[in-house]
Amino acid sequence: MGAGAGGQPELAGERALGNGGQPELAGERPPGRGGQPELWVCHLGTVEYREAVALQEHVRAARQEDLVPDVLLTLEHWPVYTRGRRSAPGELPMGEEWYLAQGIETVQTDRGGKVTYHGPGQLVGYPIVRVDDVVAYVRLLERALVAALVEEGVRARARPEDGPDYTGVWVEDRKLASIGVHVARGVTTHGFAINIENDLQPFNWVVPCGLEGVRMTSLVKETGGLQGQMRCFRRRVAFELARALRRRQRLVSLARLEAAYESTSALSVASSSAGL
Repeated sequence: MGAGAGGQPELAGERALGNGGQPELAGERPPGRGGQPELWVCHLGTVEYREAVALQEHVRAARQEDLVPDVLLTLEHWPVYTRGRRSAPGELPMGEEWYLAQGIETVQTDRGGKVTYHGPGQLVGYPIVRVDDVVAYVRLLERALVAALVEEGVRARARPEDGPDYTGVWVEDRKLASIGVHVARGVTTHGFAINIENDLQPFNWVVPCGLEGVRMTSLVKETGGLQGQMRCFRRRVAFELARALRRRQRLVSLARLEAAYESTSALSVASSSAGL
């Protein structure tokens, strides 16, 4: 995952509109209990990459129709390299057949940025939210991830001053989290990936984020902690993101999300039948 030209994150889709550093959250659903809009949080476990993309598309359609509030999907992926919209062939120097022989498939995506790796032990978050200012939204994601990592005792920071290729979260010169998003009709897909306790070797077989010689790191490596931190850290990240978005968390099941996007499909069929 990565960023685009001109010092701004590459955000496929709509242009950014400035608003003082906070994302403009458009088309909000009526607030939940306590008067605060909700962020639905759904943990999916370990999911094939293409299945997660399909789910995001369904949830995005439901969000665009205001059938659901903002949503955060948290999950892990089976081993996969994903290419962003600015990826170059040299970022996968071994060739796709070689990677497949190692058990890692390669998938083209519509997110901004370049090549990255996903695998078990890495926390992936896909916020599906309404925004008008996508650049400020990426900065917000960085701040939320930094806040969660600081609570774990990690001296993490964002590096926007170093240019678009350095979008994400860093510990000194080591990259801990990557960000790449797509926006369609004001609603985001894709998101962030944080190395928690995953094998970092697959990053060494590519040019991660298009940065030659970049060193990747993980939460376990930085803290010297034991395996098994995923569950607690996942909750911390969801809390910090909800706070940054000024939302109240609500844990929901996959079945609840499926019910929402099935409503979207039914609405589309009804509109088509009516000639709308």
